[in-house]
Amino acid sequence: MSVSRALLALSVALAVASAPFRAAADPVVVFAAAALSGALDRVAEAWRAETGHRVVTSYAGSSALARQIRAGAPADVFVSASVEWMDAVAASGDLRAGTRRDLLATDLVLIAHGADAAPVTIDADLDLPGLLAGGRLSMSLVDAVPSGIYGRQALQSLGLWDAVAPSVAQSDNVRTALAFVARGEARLGIVYASDAVAEDRVSVLGTFPAGSHAPIVFPAALTAEAGSPAAEDFLAFLGSDAAWEIWAQAGFRRLP
Repeated sequence: MSVSRALLALSVALAVASAPFRAAADPVVVFAAAALSGALDRVAEAWRAETGHRVVTSYAGSSALARQIRAGAPADVFVSASVEWMDAVAASGDLRAGTRRDLLATDLVLIAHGADAAPVTIDADLDLPGLLAGGRLSMSLVDAVPSGIYGRQALQSLGLWDAVAPSVAQSDNVRTALAFVARGEARLGIVYASDAVAEDRVSVLGTFPAGSHAPIVFPAALTAEAGSPAAEDFLAFLGSDAAWEIWAQAGFRRLP
């Protein structure tokens, strides 16, 4: 065998031998709604422990993530807090056909700073301006971020929006809205029930009636340009029983 053929054979052998290691080291890049931070980190760690594959996660508002994916950002998996923003990514051809699934559900709650605030009934008779007592109502962006959109829907449905709209402090994602209340910079806030579970410096005053806003569903899918060999397996793991032990502890509900 010539030297050149021997070198070629050696390079092919090395490439074949190292392929599994490269695949295992190739991380799955996940763009996920900020509301999933913490819980999704734990799910990803459980998957890493089981498979050896890493997950790199970028958290932000679903609207911002959708725009990034449509602009060509290199994500493998998209988990949105909004069916509408997932629809937008699908409409632009940036989802892999047949991979979309509705993953999680949660509720919308009114929170207050402190761990011992008295509960209230959230209905059309709620004196929300009185509860605010001149303070701020922390919400994510009411025109763009899902939790803010759901929150405004609920307040409008109950006839409470006009009275509190001037007091609303808007943030670019739900975890920032939560943080403002946790730090006492806003008196009240509207977030997901799963967010409130993640913060011991706030109290849940009440849950908004389910019929006052659109259903809160977190869909997940592979992007059209998903490059990680393990992305499909990770998407499947998100709905596994092992993952659901974590999701349930974090305040999410399983869809029927």
